[in-house]
Amino acid sequence: MRIPCPYCGARDAHEFAYLGDATVTRPDPAAPDALDTFSAYVYERANPEGPHDEFWYHAAGCRRWLKVTRNTRTHEILAVAFARAEETTP
Repeated sequence: MRIPCPYCGARDAHEFAYLGDATVTRPDPAAPDALDTFSAYVYERANPEGPHDEFWYHAAGCRRWLKVTRNTRTHEILAVAFARAEETTP
């Protein structure tokens, strides 16, 4: 699988580290049900089929976090952007 880094260009997936699901949001630790919410946040994950947003870290390249939309059935990369919206390519 090749991931097209917006900064470095297309690179082999071995240069990247997979962080996980980019669609979940960290729960509020001050919420009354924080323990249950954090337990679900850490341990309960869906196994989606089809296009899915994921975080990848370009460890052997520009060392930036990317948000990658990948088809989980075919591993086709549909879109790649920097994880932070304010980052741009040089």
